[in-house]
Amino acid sequence: MKAIAYNIKPDEKEWLVLANYKKHDITIIANSLTADTLSFATGKEALLVFNNDELSGNMILELRALGIKYIATSSSQTDHLDLPAAGLAGIKIANVPLLADQADTKARMEQVIKNLDQWAAGKCVGKACCCQNDCATAKKL
Repeated sequence: MKAIAYNIKPDEKEWLVLANYKKHDITIIANSLTADTLSFATGKEALLVFNNDELSGNMILELRALGIKYIATSSSQTDHLDLPAAGLAGIKIANVPLLADQADTKARMEQVIKNLDQWAAGKCVGKACCCQNDCATAKKL
């Protein structure tokens, strides 16, 4: 899967690369996702959001127009994402469900990659699912 990661810290980048182990084609951008950096997402299927970058409804619609189908956040919270707008745009959303140690960067990056793996295989991400869509698969997990 082709993905792009914005606003990633050096330690997150290291663990993300290790967790990915060349499975997905991930472009890593140190800058935050803004109107000026949005175009870097062109042709990507997935967006990886780090450090609680805010994604408004307008931003989500613009991402969808660029080809984004999936958004994975590296946090357990989703209040920085406009979930209803993502649902209307048909974009699937995943987070990192609460871990015993939320500061464990390695575990968070492993979950982000696991979410990409599931989507690439055409599967639901289970407990990490934050979609506004009525997903029968997610409700069974």
